[in-house]
Amino acid sequence: MGFSDTEVCGCYFSTSCHRNTKFYTDPVEAVKDIPNGATILVGGFGLCGIPENLIGGLLKTGVKGITAVSNNAGVDNFGLGLLLQTKQIKRMVSSYVGENAEFERQYLSGELEVELTPQGTLAERIRAGGAGIPAFYTSTGYGTLVQEGGAPIKYNTDGTIAIASQPREVREFDGRHFILEKSITGDFALVKAWKADRAGNIIFSYLVTSPDCHDFSNIMESDLSASFGSGTILLVVLAQCTLTLQANMWLVGDENRLLTKKQKC
Repeated sequence: MGFSDTEVCGCYFSTSCHRNTKFYTDPVEAVKDIPNGATILVGGFGLCGIPENLIGGLLKTGVKGITAVSNNAGVDNFGLGLLLQTKQIKRMVSSYVGENAEFERQYLSGELEVELTPQGTLAERIRAGGAGIPAFYTSTGYGTLVQEGGAPIKYNTDGTIAIASQPREVREFDGRHFILEKSITGDFALVKAWKADRAGNIIFSYLVTSPDCHDFSNIMESDLSASFGSGTILLVVLAQCTLTLQANMWLVGDENRLLTKKQKC
C-alpha cells in the first residue's frame, strides 16, 4: 500500500531483511546526518529526474567536502550546480560536465577536483560496487588518457597539474584489449521517484524509468541492494518518476515537483 507524497521514510541501506524505517516531511531533516566529506551518488540524467529537494536540503545544512558521483554537474542555477556555487563539492565524478560556467571556472582555477568517466563505465562502476565486485575490465577508454593516465583531476593555481589520473591496468582477452576499472560505492544515494510503500518499494514513471535517468544502470525492476554498496544510505524524493527496493531508505515528499500522469520529466 502506498503512502502520501508528502511523507518521508528513512532507514539504513542493507542487503539483509533488517528494517529501520523513519518518515519525514522535511528534506532538510532527511539529509541532516550527511557528514562533511561524504561520497554521495546522485540520480538523474541531465536535469531530468534529479532529487532537487534533497539537493536543496544539502544547501541548508551546509555540508562540505562532498564527493558527488553523478551523470552531470547540473547547470549554474539548478541541480548540483547550486552546491558548486556554495563550494560544498570537493570532487565531481561525472561523464558530462558541460553547460556550467561555474564548474568550468572552479576546475580550471584549481578549486574543484574532476574525475571524468565514460557514461557506461560510470554506470557499471556503481552497479559493480553494489554487487560487491571490486573492479572489472572494459574496452571503453583503451588507447586514451583514461587508460594511459595523466588526465588532470585537479589543477594548481598556476595551471600546472596538481592531481593526475592514474594509468589503468591492461589485459588482452580474445585478441581485444581491456582496461581495469574500480567500482564505486557511496555513503549516501539521492534518488527521485514517484511513490513508495512502507515495505521499501519505490516506483518510477515516464522518462525516469530509463536506467540512465537515475545514473544507476540496470536496476529497473530489480533489487537496489544489488546496485548500491552495503552500508549505503538511500534518500528518495517522491515526485513521479518500477523498482523493488530491498533496502533501507529515506523517502522525501516533493510537493513542488509532483507530475501528473500526462506530464513527463
